[in-house]
Amino acid sequence: MRRVHTGPVLGLLALLMLLVALAVTVGLGGPGWVAGVAAGAGGAVALAGALARRPEYRLGPADAVTLTRAVLVGGVAALSADAVAGGPAPVGILVTLAATALLLDAVDGVVARRSDTASELGARFDMEVDAFLILVLSGYVASTTGWWVLAIGAARYVFVAATWVLPWLRAALPARFWGKVVAALAGVALTVAAAQLLPPSATVLVLVVVLALLAESFGHQVRGLWRLHRATASPAPTDEHPRVPAGAGAPMAERTDG
Repeated sequence: MRRVHTGPVLGLLALLMLLVALAVTVGLGGPGWVAGVAAGAGGAVALAGALARRPEYRLGPADAVTLTRAVLVGGVAALSADAVAGGPAPVGILVTLAATALLLDAVDGVVARRSDTASELGARFDMEVDAFLILVLSGYVASTTGWWVLAIGAARYVFVAATWVLPWLRAALPARFWGKVVAALAGVALTVAAAQLLPPSATVLVLVVVLALLAESFGHQVRGLWRLHRATASPAPTDEHPRVPAGAGAPMAERTDG
C-alpha cells in the first residue's frame, strides 16, 4: 500500500515546489495559491482513491508522464486564477506550461504501449488531466474573449453530471479515436488563444469551430449510448408458436444454427 500512495504524494509535493517557484519568479498571489493547492490536493485524493480501489495496480512509467502533466496543469490553474483575479499575468510562462503538458500528452500513450503497461486506470487518469487542462485554459481565455468559451471546458463535466441523472450514459462504448483528436485540438486551440497569436476575429472563429467539434463528439457518444440503452432495455423477442419437442412432429423446425 505504501507504493500505491507514493505517486499522488510525490505529485502534490512537485506541484507545491512549482508554486513556490512561480511565487518567487512572477509573484504568484493568493488566488493562484488557492487554485493551485486545491487542484493538486483534489487530484492527489482522486488518484489515491482510485489506486486504493485497485490494490494490485502500480503506477508505471506512462503514469509518471501523466503525473508530470498533472503538475504542469496545476501550475496553469494557479497562473490562470491569478490572472482572472487581476494579478500578474505572465502569459509566456502559462503558455509554456500548457504547451509542455500538451506535448507530453503525445508521450504517455507511446510509453504505455512500448512498456506494455497500458491500463484502464492509466487511460482514465490521462483523460481527466486533459479535461482539467481544457477547463482551466477555457477559463483563462474566457476572461478576454467571452464567457461563452467556458462551454468548451465545461463540456466534459456537464456530461459527467448528466450521468448522475441518466445512468444509461455510464455505459461503455468502443473507444473512438476522433474523440481524442478533438480533445487535443481543443487544448491546442485554447493555448494558441491564450498566447494571443491570432487576431481576435480569427481566435473567435477557431474557438467556435472547436466548440462545434466538441458538440459533435459528445453528441455522437450520447446517440451511441442511447441506442445501446434502447437495445438492452427492449424485451427479448418471444416465439409466437410453442416449441415442438424433438420427435413429436417436425424435429428440425426450431434449429437455426444451420
